[in-house]
Amino acid sequence: MSENASATELTSQYTAQVTADLERNTKEQERVGAEIAALQEQLASLQRDHTVLVSIQQAIGAVPAPDTTAQPPATSVPAPRKRAARSGPGKQTQPRKKTAAQPARPAGKTAGNPSAGKAEVAQTAQPTLVDLVRRHLTEQSEPRSAAEITTALGQAHPERAIKTTVVRTTLEGLVAKTQAQRSKQGSSVFYTAADASPSAATAQTEEQPAPAHA
Repeated sequence: MSENASATELTSQYTAQVTADLERNTKEQERVGAEIAALQEQLASLQRDHTVLVSIQQAIGAVPAPDTTAQPPATSVPAPRKRAARSGPGKQTQPRKKTAAQPARPAGKTAGNPSAGKAEVAQTAQPTLVDLVRRHLTEQSEPRSAAEITTALGQAHPERAIKTTVVRTTLEGLVAKTQAQRSKQGSSVFYTAADASPSAATAQTEEQPAPAHA
């Protein structure tokens, strides 16, 4: 009888130890799984930031390109002035013939320039995406995400094919130039205008003295 009692005690001890080991093993698996999930989220966030930074680097390298296209019209203006200055002192004995010949030459030039001038005005009349995004941020009182800004600009300018990736790149460019602020809430990124807080403060200070005068 004593042998049977000792055997049952050993089996009960083994079963208790095995159940405790199983519980410890499952808890350890849950802990490691949670750490792996957190590391995967951090890796995904770093990968997104990497792609955004690469696109910003490419955008910053391409920003000065449109500024150079706006300079040729300024260089074409002084050319006719130099010709007029040369023709003036060269022939002082025939002022009447100069006045008759000069209007004929600029007439042909002005007939050809309006088309190019109108095309340049049409190109410069449209605001750039950077201006649209900066203006939209200054008009908002709360932070906005890149998707929200893309939707708002798409509704305001349906003729433009505005994409979220381009808007996000533009926003990061503004953040790099300290013209916008970037905040992160969880996995979402929101943007605000850099001068949003000072403008709100000045608006409040301008509204407060009104009741005193009344």
